[in-house]
Amino acid sequence: ARGPAPLLALTVALRTLNCFLVRTSFVPDEYWQSLEVAHRMNINNYGYLTWEWAHGLRGYSYPLIFASIYKALQLLAKDDVQLLIWVPRLAQAVLAAFADVKLYSLVQHLENAETAKCVYFCQLCSWFTWYSCTRTLTNTMETLLTIFALSYYPIKGSKMGSSCKYLALIALAIIIRPTAVIPWIPLVFSHFLQEQKKADFILHNCIPVALVTVGTSLIIDRVFFGEWVLVQLNFLKFNVLQNLGTFYGSHPWHWYFTQGLPVILGTHLPFFIHGCVLAPKRYRIFLVAVIWTVLIYSTLSHKEFRFIYPVLPFCMVFCGYSLKHLKAWKKPTASFLLLSNLIPALYTGLIHQRGSLDVMSHIQQLCKNSYQLQAFVFIMMPCHSTPFYSHVHCPLKMRFLECPPDLTGKESYIDEADAFYSNPLVWLNKEFYNDTLLPSHLIFFSVLEQEISPFLALRRYEKMATVFHTHVPEGRVGSHIYVYRKKTEMNY
Repeated sequence: ARGPAPLLALTVALRTLNCFLVRTSFVPDEYWQSLEVAHRMNINNYGYLTWEWAHGLRGYSYPLIFASIYKALQLLAKDDVQLLIWVPRLAQAVLAAFADVKLYSLVQHLENAETAKCVYFCQLCSWFTWYSCTRTLTNTMETLLTIFALSYYPIKGSKMGSSCKYLALIALAIIIRPTAVIPWIPLVFSHFLQEQKKADFILHNCIPVALVTVGTSLIIDRVFFGEWVLVQLNFLKFNVLQNLGTFYGSHPWHWYFTQGLPVILGTHLPFFIHGCVLAPKRYRIFLVAVIWTVLIYSTLSHKEFRFIYPVLPFCMVFCGYSLKHLKAWKKPTASFLLLSNLIPALYTGLIHQRGSLDVMSHIQQLCKNSYQLQAFVFIMMPCHSTPFYSHVHCPLKMRFLECPPDLTGKESYIDEADAFYSNPLVWLNKEFYNDTLLPSHLIFFSVLEQEISPFLALRRYEKMATVFHTHVPEGRVGSHIYVYRKKTEMNY
């Protein structure tokens, strides 16, 4: 495709296809910190807010985007549950397409069309980008805004640079996810050192942008929290100063170097290294940003692949540079990259961990009949394993095992999910000591079935559905999800 318009149309089509070929769950935040919050903000005030919202660790700026989409669908009388699920993801897909084209335009401007095509190709065939770029994660928006900001960053040789624009985009990313500041610390510092009029840069660019974005964020959060809350400060205190993220697991310091970055880069890794050696000096600041970000995240105990997703576009610049310089080997290498990324992209997008979403269709069915008022769904899975009201869209009675961290410092603290899994049978008999308290439907992973079978038999539950989840069950997560319903005289 020649020119920005045909390229954009092609990229939008590819990312739309990408969106529909990702039908698996990644991490709970994809729903619980965006769509679930938006559903509560907009539709009859039903939706679940996790403990982070009670403690002001999350801001409403990002969910507000989806709440606006929900409101538009509601006004058009098109707020069908499937549209509520897919329209936000399609919006992310379109934004991802714009970001891909921005990356292409940046490299074309700095180098030439051939290098730009190579970077664009590497970006499109990255399995992790395919897996993540259409998801409603704050990390996804953080990454897209990073690409947009990068396109206005005044790197040496760039005539597209705009201090105000790139700083505004960084500020927006920080409002959505405070960690977005990390990759930009070396980049902004480098720009500051190069600036002739340093005082003007701070007074006319940095301060006005900071005041406008922080002010807007404060007002949005004031409206929805009902009080003044600086979520960025709370986020920093919780994750860095108190390091309470370890509640959700900890990893060795080297994890991002030995697993995190190699996994998200996949077969791009050797070309990234090759590109780092070949690339001109002016691109070293991108490499510094990658290394700096990985080092900073390595100091925190709780580590996840998605945390370093925002540095992937920087890596793709080096990968594209490597591919362009392979000359005679370029076509075979491109074929290798495409095929080696296609398999993990399709497997993780269509098969691995799909049960969490597929099982929601069984819950949705309960909204379509008169039994809705009597139904009570209990999701007995590791907490936040499935989406919630944003994927059901009816005021069904639902419950799941909760797992908020202890913020009081008690050593003996145990959350509801851990208490349940320590002895599921005892917990169930104690919790539902009376038949009138029993849920109409139980949803749980296959690994739990044998242990709670006496409870299921005694309380007259029958299996009504088996849903595939993963080929690699681990711990509390089984290969399948079972849906049980309580036998009654009614036929529903």
